[in-house]
Amino acid sequence: MAKEEIKYEDAVRELERIVEQMENNELDIDVMGDRLKKAQKLLKLCRDRLTKADQEVKKILDGNRT
Repeated sequence: MAKEEIKYEDAVRELERIVEQMENNELDIDVMGDRLKKAQKLLKLCRDRLTKADQEVKKILDGNRT
């Protein structure tokens, strides 16, 4: 199965929707587990992308110090 490609901004928006639904008690108990699993995957994706971007910025900045 191919890894789902999703933009960082879309992942953040989806996470915000899940949090809002949870805060407003809009999630049925039968779907809450699935939404939490989706949120966990989205959090990992965001964290990985932020880490990669941070490493790239540090690499660029380190290259400019010479």
